[in-house]
Amino acid sequence: MSRPSIHNALYARVLETARAQPRALALKDGRWALRFGELADVLTGLLYALRIEGPVLASRLDNGVPALLVELAAQAADVAALALPPYFTPAQCQHALDQSGARLLVLPQGATAPGASWRCEASAPWPGLSLWRRAAPAQAIALPPGTACITYTSGSTGAPKGVCLSAEHLAQVAASLGEAFDALAPRHHLCALPLSTLLETVGAYAALFVGARVELRGLAELGYSGAAGIDPLRLRAVLAEVQPHSLILVPQLLDGLLLAIAAVGALPQPPRLIAVGGARVAPRLLQRAAAAGLTVFEGYGLSEAGSVVCLNRPGEVTPGSVGRPLPHLQLSVADNGELRVDGPRFLGYLGEPAPPPGPLRTGDLGAIDAQGRVHIEGRLREMFITSYGRNVAPAWVEGELLAEPAIAQAVVSGEAEPWNLALIWPRDPALSETELLRIVARVNAGLPDYARIGGVLRLPAPLSIEAGLLTANGRPRRAAVLAHCAEAIAARRAQGPDTALIATSHSASHASSPQEIPA
Repeated sequence: MSRPSIHNALYARVLETARAQPRALALKDGRWALRFGELADVLTGLLYALRIEGPVLASRLDNGVPALLVELAAQAADVAALALPPYFTPAQCQHALDQSGARLLVLPQGATAPGASWRCEASAPWPGLSLWRRAAPAQAIALPPGTACITYTSGSTGAPKGVCLSAEHLAQVAASLGEAFDALAPRHHLCALPLSTLLETVGAYAALFVGARVELRGLAELGYSGAAGIDPLRLRAVLAEVQPHSLILVPQLLDGLLLAIAAVGALPQPPRLIAVGGARVAPRLLQRAAAAGLTVFEGYGLSEAGSVVCLNRPGEVTPGSVGRPLPHLQLSVADNGELRVDGPRFLGYLGEPAPPPGPLRTGDLGAIDAQGRVHIEGRLREMFITSYGRNVAPAWVEGELLAEPAIAQAVVSGEAEPWNLALIWPRDPALSETELLRIVARVNAGLPDYARIGGVLRLPAPLSIEAGLLTANGRPRRAAVLAHCAEAIAARRAQGPDTALIATSHSASHASSPQEIPA
């Protein structure tokens, strides 16, 4: 039987806050409200109900008090928490559960665990939740010692990678975030991102560390639909009702919020702080936010470094910069222009050798000015990050497109954009637009929604070595292609996504609820 442990750094910090202000409200959603002084007893009861077996406690839950309690229960029991993202496909969920060796899975009541090996417990661990248990997987991978959290990448390939992090590392990040914004005294944090997002997880812990109330609302109430759909009017309505002091957004959510504010009106009480990260933030977006009266702080990070590496702070916001590193980290620039991070880091990827010693390679190009502020200048790797903060390896999506006999060449772009654009040269130049869109829609049906194509641009001519657009072995020189077609790309993006493709994407997104894992 699992009992709470005070040895876990994250859980110990929450207990410190509870002792200091037991009467203060800690967690709240539309149904539940818990004070700091109640957390330890509630978690003890939850741990007895869970009867944790194995090194991993997995969950796939909507944002709410129960979801965060399950995360806290994992920390209290000194096991690894695995929160499956709502946008993962059933195959990606299965991969994460099998690879991690998870034997316990918490789901909403009525949802079903994948595979015949899972059995639902007769009693619920919490109202509205169900507990699924299975025998130890035959080929489970040993976790790196000290793993307290497994966060999977956004699926940059068909099988996303599990990043293993320690409680001590995450506690350092959360504490640094709390200290960075102490001057603004944010004591009411709204989780506006899915809790399965590491950035939101450390944000919630940062709030708990300083004694702030963490407010949670369901993703549908916040306006989410899949990974790429958001109703900004719903998000604005929640902000107007809750009036939080702080929240974390990805660029596309900030853009949507600004559109909603322009359409409906300013928020009655704007947040004291809006942290924006997960992808590059366009300068014009920050300008629009300032004009709308929003206090926005841009940051930069990666999962392997605990999600947050740098951020702008109150009184030292510098346009074009992602701010200074957190105090427990040091940044340097390698000879090739790549940013390197020194300090606490991830324990390794599941199923791969331990990372080599020394500074962490970010894959991002950047510079550090005389004041220690970091400027991001591009990506060393080909992988891009959408404006929703999802990693997409273009070669993966391009491979799916090229698997269609009718498509001869394809280049996919989407860096800091809300939808991905495919530049395509069909084998038959006479292929109709209708048929081309039908083919792309078929490819979309097999992709997670963050990787799907939202628009198509026909190449004016086939890519060639002679034009400098292909390598000697026939691979696209992606940067050269995008530069060569820059005007056409800008004109196509100005038209917006293709309605037929978006309709297909939405239909596929709603085929299964974010709360369900079909068998």
